[in-house]
Amino acid sequence: MAHATVQGAPMTRPCPRPSAPLIVFLVLLASCYLALTRLPAAAPLAALIAPSAGHASGHGAVDSCAGFYRGAGAAGRRAVTASVEEFGAVGDGVTSNTAAFRRAVAALEERGGGGGARLEVPAGRWLTGSFNLTSRFTLFLHHGAVILGSHDPEEWPLIAPLPSYGRGRERLGPRHISLIHGQDLNDVVITGSNGTIDGQGRIWWELWWNRTLNHTRGHLIELVNSTNVLISNVTLRNSPFWTVHPVYCRNVVIKDLTILAPLNAPNTDGIDPDSSSEVCVEDCYIESGDDLVAVKSGWDQYGISVGKPSSNIIIQRVSGTTPTCSGVGFGSEMSGGISNVLVRDLHIWNSASAVRLKTDVGRGGYITNITIANVTMEKVKVPIRFSRGSDDHSDDKYDRTALPIISDIHIVDIVGVDVQRAPMLEAVHGAVYEGICFRNVSLTAIRRQIRWQCESVFGEAHEVFPAPCEELRNNGSSSSWCGLP
Repeated sequence: MAHATVQGAPMTRPCPRPSAPLIVFLVLLASCYLALTRLPAAAPLAALIAPSAGHASGHGAVDSCAGFYRGAGAAGRRAVTASVEEFGAVGDGVTSNTAAFRRAVAALEERGGGGGARLEVPAGRWLTGSFNLTSRFTLFLHHGAVILGSHDPEEWPLIAPLPSYGRGRERLGPRHISLIHGQDLNDVVITGSNGTIDGQGRIWWELWWNRTLNHTRGHLIELVNSTNVLISNVTLRNSPFWTVHPVYCRNVVIKDLTILAPLNAPNTDGIDPDSSSEVCVEDCYIESGDDLVAVKSGWDQYGISVGKPSSNIIIQRVSGTTPTCSGVGFGSEMSGGISNVLVRDLHIWNSASAVRLKTDVGRGGYITNITIANVTMEKVKVPIRFSRGSDDHSDDKYDRTALPIISDIHIVDIVGVDVQRAPMLEAVHGAVYEGICFRNVSLTAIRRQIRWQCESVFGEAHEVFPAPCEELRNNGSSSSWCGLP
């Protein structure tokens, strides 16, 4: 296969041991190859998960990746604390509190100094436009507190597009800022006693439906180029666009969230880690009009040029429904590369797919070293899907020779009941997906198509029902890279 313009390449699988001189030659060759392609190394993600005894379900210790966050805010250690009421905010659901929130953050940043600050939002309905957070800062929503996004688009100012997208995701030019925003920060916490942040997104959805949207909609929460981010114990509702969007971030923990949007609300993804690393998503319930969780890393030539991958990501104990999209998606914006991702304990129902890899000609990049384990699903249309793009590009300057590389995808311990069809695995035209492993998969009560659909996808399948496509049949053999040792 001819090499494409990419930023990564598939991992190789074990092979018989060659002679010593040949080993030396292969090592030198591999070193040169890895230097050229920047092949991401596999990370032992399981070692990054620690037992946690204090889980809200009360069922005892569970494994947690919350240790990715290393800031001081998790223990509530901030030098100063104040209520937003002290800065003139009124929680009547009518009064605009945009200025009050902005004053509060600015004042607490000055008061807290190196010790940080905590802004409390008491019970009430607090209408506001966009406001920015600061470093060493905690936004705490008490029980009964509801932050409401303003209906006035002017209170969602325009900002520059992300470099890895080159333009607004929906429209050319700038994009609307998120309701709660932060950039170049360290140690930021958004948490509470199950308070709510409601973007009141319907006015934005209607602009989309009516084709009168001038600029890309804002997210509910976006943190850019920030480290040590913790978002937990709140309910997020009715985002105009993607709900939680950490981009160019490190050490991010998103846990114990309820995320809700109408099932027909356009592009209301739940959680979208984007060109970010050391990300933990756990114990979240999501209902949305798009992917519940989508791992991204930039769009076409802009994502390739910026070259910021998403890596070392754990997604566990996520449940929910999305009638048009997937429980966990990869892409389709993946041009900076995606590697070392563990998805486990996923429960999806009444959805288009449980897991979906999405990419396109022109994306470049790679998706590699992915493990998807212990997934249960009911009433899902296509349980596992690798899909080609729909000619969705940033502009007409994308590189038509930039093909994605997809490799080392392990999908194990999958149970699906009342699904519409067997998996659909289709590579982008001109690309070959290799190292695809299915093990211990049971899909029953298939209503329409029992035959797998595979195109340019190769690997192995063990203990799989219904029988896989020819490209994945192992002919009774068992290799250590896919089958049980």
